[in-house]
Amino acid sequence: MNRSRVAASLAAMRAALAAAASTVAACALMLTACTGAATGPATPAVATLPSAPPTIRPDDLVGRWAYAAYYNEADRPRIEAAARGQCSRPIEITRGPNGGVVMPIPNQGPPGERTIKGAAGGRNFIGPPGEPGSLQDSEVVSFDGKVLVMRTVDTDETGHLSSVYVRCGKKA
Repeated sequence: MNRSRVAASLAAMRAALAAAASTVAACALMLTACTGAATGPATPAVATLPSAPPTIRPDDLVGRWAYAAYYNEADRPRIEAAARGQCSRPIEITRGPNGGVVMPIPNQGPPGERTIKGAAGGRNFIGPPGEPGSLQDSEVVSFDGKVLVMRTVDTDETGHLSSVYVRCGKKA
């Protein structure tokens, strides 16, 4: 191979490498711009509510409960009836060591102690310690001593998850 062909080949390779390097640099710059453009928190901000004494006490919830859940409010009567059928395999709600309740709540991680938090207007929330109405809370939609209905404050890909707890037997 003669020297002029080698020189031409080397020049062509250098040009191709320079073009590839500039393409990589441009991609990196665009990627930085994309990731740097996001501002604000990753999760939507939720206005917490003014605190008030809760209208539900931990002792009101202690006992054996059947559980079921739904997303569509039209399903509530059917799901509540299905929950009643779960009393052969109830969950146990107990008093927590810090004055709350130990109960499983969907979308709040493993069962652990939860706080009952009151808010203005007689609203109640159950969740980790903190202000009522935070994203980790579930709002008590209704409670008559026999049936507890709660709805998550935060949504998942389907919406707000509603939970139905039906008391099994008499209050403990």
